[in-house]
Amino acid sequence: MYLGIDLGTSGVKAILIDSNGAIVGEASAPLTLSRPRPLWSEQDPAAWWSATASAVGALKSRHSLEAIAGIGLSGQMHGAVLLDDNDEVLRPAILWNDGRAGAACVELEQRESASRRITGNLAMPGFTAPKLIWVARNEPEIFARTARVLLPKDWIRLRLTGEAVSEPSDAAGTLWLDVSTRNWSPAMLAATGLEERHMPRLVEGTEISGQLSTKAANALGLRPGIPVAGGGGDNAAGAVGIGVVHPGMAFLSLGTSGVIFVADETVKTDPDRAVHAFCHCLPGLWHRMAVILSAASALTFAARLVGTADEAELLAEIEAAGAEARPSSRLVFLPYLTGERTPHNDPAAAGVVFGLDGTTTRADLGRAVLEGVAFALAEGLDALEARGGPVETLSVIGGGARSKIWGRILAAALERPLKYHSGGEVGPALGAARLARIAAGGATPDEACPPPPLARIIEPEPALVESLKPRRPLFGRLYFDLKATFAGSIP
Repeated sequence: MYLGIDLGTSGVKAILIDSNGAIVGEASAPLTLSRPRPLWSEQDPAAWWSATASAVGALKSRHSLEAIAGIGLSGQMHGAVLLDDNDEVLRPAILWNDGRAGAACVELEQRESASRRITGNLAMPGFTAPKLIWVARNEPEIFARTARVLLPKDWIRLRLTGEAVSEPSDAAGTLWLDVSTRNWSPAMLAATGLEERHMPRLVEGTEISGQLSTKAANALGLRPGIPVAGGGGDNAAGAVGIGVVHPGMAFLSLGTSGVIFVADETVKTDPDRAVHAFCHCLPGLWHRMAVILSAASALTFAARLVGTADEAELLAEIEAAGAEARPSSRLVFLPYLTGERTPHNDPAAAGVVFGLDGTTTRADLGRAVLEGVAFALAEGLDALEARGGPVETLSVIGGGARSKIWGRILAAALERPLKYHSGGEVGPALGAARLARIAAGGATPDEACPPPPLARIIEPEPALVESLKPRRPLFGRLYFDLKATFAGSIP
């Protein structure tokens, strides 16, 4: 069997597959975010390890783990884990949805004028390299003691194996990688005052990165010596989990953030539209992404805001009211709860509810949130297709994939069919387990990474498409009407 561990933002998920790739079991453990100041988003890496042990322990309570032949890792991208020369954590990890490094992005591109050519990407506050410029300026004593910088899943790997290793799909999101060659860029490292000695060594996601140490094995209740695969960043691993492993294939992820991911045979960049161009976690492949920072997390926010017990209760109210808005409604939600990436690259953007009136209900607000996320993803799809050509169909993964009414709204906003696969909500954890099967079990990517069984296809409904059309242009105008106000309102 093979174990996949996915370090998400809201929790750690562990999944077990057998030698044929079938899911045997899964378990999870929650995580919380810390937002000590405006724009900040942090987590304590020690909490990641505790949640990993809890998730693996929950699996172990229901399944024998003696036959595990490989472990794969996936995780939230871009986070900065700063370690001293004893590999001790120096400060809380600065996460992907942290917006404090906006000014550092401008400085980084001034320091290295070839930044976009080397990395394939626009410098964004959530990426790792600008965070280190911020640390050097605001916490110089921490920066001076930094001997190594790791990404979140790679810190888990360090705890598992004692090895400091990363792989190209996650490393591409740091702005320190030459995305075309899949190697660290000395020029980009120098632009942040670092050298290659501060970086982990690189392997491909399908290669073995190390073996489970005796100490980690004892902590997790596993046998020592189990090979640990290179793994992948959460979206690349999610692609492997859903079978997006050939050029032109695509998926939509509804996790804490929202992503539209397209696999490519070469690097295709469009930094002007804030499209991400990264390496895939399979050798010889790359991918593009449109990323919005709040997706399923916006639904969680809405459920708390309107006072429903949970997201399921709010979805049930929306379902009962019907997916179409009232004909007179102009209710629009901007889902910029932690800023935005594609296409705006604006860490100052904020969430907005526009068009409230005295008849607005909880279901109206909830539907507006589902629509707002769908409109944001539609803008991301437009950005992807501007230079990359049409994306015909999308498979859907992530926790938000469980909602049928959200699927109907998404299909209508994107105006294309959506494919839902059995187990699609498992996503990156399944991809991590599949990468372990390739690295430790000798399976080929085609053998290990078929699309899971198709559960249903949601086609765009003409009436719902027409219902959304009046509010899509309003959604776009509201951002630009408020852009300057957003920038001037940060405390």
